[in-house]
Amino acid sequence: MPISSTRHPILYRVAVAFHRCTRWFSWHADGKKYATSRTHADLTFKACSHRSVLLRRLGNSDLRLQHNKVKNLEIAGRRIDKILIRPGETFSFWKLVGNPTARKGYLPGMFLSKGEVSEGVGGGLCQMGNLLYWMALHTPLTVTERFRHSFDAFPDSGRVLPFGSGATLFYNYIDLQLRNDTDMTFEIRVWVGETYLHGEIRTDALLPESYGVIERDHRFLLDQASGSHFRENRIYRKVMDRRTGVTVREELVCENRAEMKYPPPEGADIRLFDRDA
Repeated sequence: MPISSTRHPILYRVAVAFHRCTRWFSWHADGKKYATSRTHADLTFKACSHRSVLLRRLGNSDLRLQHNKVKNLEIAGRRIDKILIRPGETFSFWKLVGNPTARKGYLPGMFLSKGEVSEGVGGGLCQMGNLLYWMALHTPLTVTERFRHSFDAFPDSGRVLPFGSGATLFYNYIDLQLRNDTDMTFEIRVWVGETYLHGEIRTDALLPESYGVIERDHRFLLDQASGSHFRENRIYRKVMDRRTGVTVREELVCENRAEMKYPPPEGADIRLFDRDA
């Protein structure tokens, strides 16, 4: 979240309200055509799919918040499932989901603030952001807005995706937006199963290319001045010709560096650096 949580509480609330109003006006005046229509029958071709475990023990976090998160994901998922992204349209997570309030049935879930765990109504929706962003990287959809946490809060227990490959969310200005710059139509599918959060992106035509995501230059760092540990890497996307399997190009997706809120794994190669240099 770009607003510092160390501000006076009143100033913090004012800043949040300002950013939310700015985003609301932007939705109505930015000239984008936002995806709002749904399909009743799935599009023919499955471009990609992914699933993520619903209940994970994250550090010392309260498992109650994990169960509440599942309910929150179910409510938000119903607002996103079967949404069509037609040519020229932009998918906006928050424009579709709206404000996750208790009146809509959302429960207290886990939030991360400055790398610390807290709880708030609607918490846990970042898992949906992670799923959607990861799937988008395996399609020609253009990621026009995506944010990540500046802290790495939990160790890699059960983690299957590379560090730094997720997307954090905070209503309504920390958003995930995807634009369709192709001549095809895309469909978003998301649903909550017994064990996993499931997702698919489907299309009305077979994609000419396939995609893979690669992590490179992963390492652990120790800031000599503060004694804090950091983790960094680079995420690349490999684009391949679907017919031949030949790599067409590689694209740098993002460069990540985040302060760790847990000790590095035993035996890890740790390099010294000066954050202020």
